[in-house]
Amino acid sequence: MVRSLLWRGLLAGVLAGLCAFLFARVFGEPQIDYAIAFEAQRAAADAAAEPELVSRATQAGIGLLTGLLVYGAALGGLFALAFAVALGRLGGLGPRPIAAILAAIGFVAFVLVPQLKYPANPPAVGVEETIAARTQLFFAMLLISGAALAAGASLVSRLVLSIGRWNAVLAGIAVFLAIVGLAGIALPAINEVPEEFSATILWRFRIASLGLHAVLWAGLGLGFGALADHLLAPARRRPSPLGAR
Repeated sequence: MVRSLLWRGLLAGVLAGLCAFLFARVFGEPQIDYAIAFEAQRAAADAAAEPELVSRATQAGIGLLTGLLVYGAALGGLFALAFAVALGRLGGLGPRPIAAILAAIGFVAFVLVPQLKYPANPPAVGVEETIAARTQLFFAMLLISGAALAAGASLVSRLVLSIGRWNAVLAGIAVFLAIVGLAGIALPAINEVPEEFSATILWRFRIASLGLHAVLWAGLGLGFGALADHLLAPARRRPSPLGAR
């Protein structure tokens, strides 16, 4: 069963990656083109232009597509494993609702929360010398958010029998928000946006980045839910021995 779910997760992830690629081409790439043009102007003014190792067409085409397909497949495999763990543990919910819930939780914990603290930046935004530090801070926030999710889920499982499912879920959400909120306050802020860079382009790029991940997670949740439902439907429709008597 797990192997069948895993293959469906990989397939759903690839399809979700394709949807994310189409979204990025329409909404994300124009903002990147503007940022690259801005960076080129600054480099020309500083006489520090560097040779282009990979053409822009390759980056925005086959490079972006390959990256999103591989990322989607890997994410789909992990999603399938999480689904296998959650199956049968969320009351009487079927495969589609479970997949949708997992996708929503994953998007919030692993995309929305980290990007609220450290939003994505286009090229030409940020100082080259701080790339390593900025990357470490982002992944620190990502790990903290994942740990907060695990803590909240653990609390829900411990409290569900004593205070009920609804109250346990609310308690788990409160723990998650408290942990990520404290982390957001404790971790340092980063603001390296050049004053002359367009605030509109920056805003559009960050919205497009969130939108790309939203499309990826939504496609994964909906696609995997449909595939898993098709796999598990015969087992749910099979009459029980008691009912067959």
